[in-house]
Amino acid sequence: MKQDRYATMKNTILACMILVPVIPFILVLGVGYYYFTASLESSTISSMRRIIEDHRQMIDSFLRERKADLEFILNSYSYDTLADPGRLPDILTQLQKKSSAFVDLGLFNEEGIHVNYSGPYHLAGMDYGQEAWFNQVIKEGYYISDIFMGFRKIPHFIIAVKREDAEGKRVLRATIDTHTFSDLVKKVRIGKTGEGYILNAEGMFQTERRSGGNLMDKDPDNLRHTSDEPITKTFSQKDLRGEDCFFATTWIQEKKWLLVVRQEKGDVFRDLRSASYLIVLIAVIGGGAIIGIALYLTDRIVRRMEEMDSEKDRLGEQLIRASRLAELGEMAAGFAHEINNPLQIMKSEQTLIQTILSDLKDNGQIEESEDLSELEDSVRQIAIQTDRCAGITRSILRFSRHGESRAQDVSLQTLIPEVVAMIEKKAGVHGIRIEQKIDQDAPSVYMDSAQLQQVLLNLFNNAIDAIIDKHGVEGGEIIVDAVRSDDANMKITVQDNGCGINPSYLDKIFTPFFTTKPVGKGTGLGLSICYGIIGNMGGAMEVNSEQGIGTIVTIRLPASG
Repeated sequence: MKQDRYATMKNTILACMILVPVIPFILVLGVGYYYFTASLESSTISSMRRIIEDHRQMIDSFLRERKADLEFILNSYSYDTLADPGRLPDILTQLQKKSSAFVDLGLFNEEGIHVNYSGPYHLAGMDYGQEAWFNQVIKEGYYISDIFMGFRKIPHFIIAVKREDAEGKRVLRATIDTHTFSDLVKKVRIGKTGEGYILNAEGMFQTERRSGGNLMDKDPDNLRHTSDEPITKTFSQKDLRGEDCFFATTWIQEKKWLLVVRQEKGDVFRDLRSASYLIVLIAVIGGGAIIGIALYLTDRIVRRMEEMDSEKDRLGEQLIRASRLAELGEMAAGFAHEINNPLQIMKSEQTLIQTILSDLKDNGQIEESEDLSELEDSVRQIAIQTDRCAGITRSILRFSRHGESRAQDVSLQTLIPEVVAMIEKKAGVHGIRIEQKIDQDAPSVYMDSAQLQQVLLNLFNNAIDAIIDKHGVEGGEIIVDAVRSDDANMKITVQDNGCGINPSYLDKIFTPFFTTKPVGKGTGLGLSICYGIIGNMGGAMEVNSEQGIGTIVTIRLPASG
């Protein structure tokens, strides 16, 4: 039953020691991961928004500058100058010095005939009157085309501007190098997978995409960004391959093209994943440490509780034995008192017999004889043994006396021999010799004699037990010494050659209920009580012991007077 209680207690403590630190740790980890992820996502989107807006301005500026370059040429030169095949190449060279994006330059009349051309192709004389771009530039004044094939059968786009004056309408058109333009757009770099590209209104690539997408191909991600939405838009969705991606899109104002910046979420959270692996490793190590420490501490706590319960049970048993000893002491006091009365009667009767024998001898009624001598010796022996029994009962009564302690002058020359007499028979049975070294000129000590007797009896009994443990019934020795240590104090020492005390126990021997004796042979109260008695009388008590050699107990008491 008790083991089940310990098992339940152990499981409860273990669960608490694991859950109490682990639950907050998991909550902190989860909340931190959530906010860190949200912050990283927000930071990435803000960065993409900033980058795409910068690139939109850059591309718009590029297109406006190329358009302004053509308008400058158209307004600076007359129709005849531009139509002169010898002058147009020089003009193209000047344009290319300003921007390497210009590939060729052509002049058109109002019917759409390619009047003059300078470039790598043979396009002069061709009729563009029905082409959509030509009609658009005639109508709007300028035109920027999508990427298309045209007569040259390669992807390209053009910028065309119109001028109308007294000489009539004329159109100047230039082809923009798609590779230069694509490189301009592809300068977008975010992480490992971040890229930028342009789509037209129909979702066709106007620049190449690094992750896969050729000019004039259909956008596989099928992005939607209508004109009624904000000019810049950020969102996340899966691409054609099923990868989660962040997108930022914005309209280029000079041309209804959609600039797209795209980055895979895996790339965005790559550092977070690395940190997550480290966090998981730390969590595993930390969790293992928590569990290990919890198991260790729980085992120690439960083991300590078991020891405390065992000690509690042992203390209970010792208290019961102490109570029984107290009852025996009271019974012994009663026995001593009851025995003392018959002893007094026996003493009186012995005295009467001795008086009668003396009178009979004096009157001559009894003659001297051997039988009379033996009878007188018996009467004297009765007197001696009666006095001895009376002395023993007086010692028992004095030792067991109840009531408040009463200090008085106590002669050590008298008290110590009395106490030795009480245990001398027990010591002799076990072959223990008791030697007394008492300074006959030593002053008395001022204390309760019964309590001092109790202290000495306890020390003698402890010494006898220690000697028996080491020597058995032969070779034991106890030396009791009483001398003046200085003008104000007396020193009493009780020395034995017993088994000694383990050094680790020396700081515990005055602790109540601490005992080195086997169960049933000691209460652990003796030395603690002795220590208290001596302290209450203004004295001091100390123990010096060497295991295997013996023990010396020293008592210092204030001298009388």
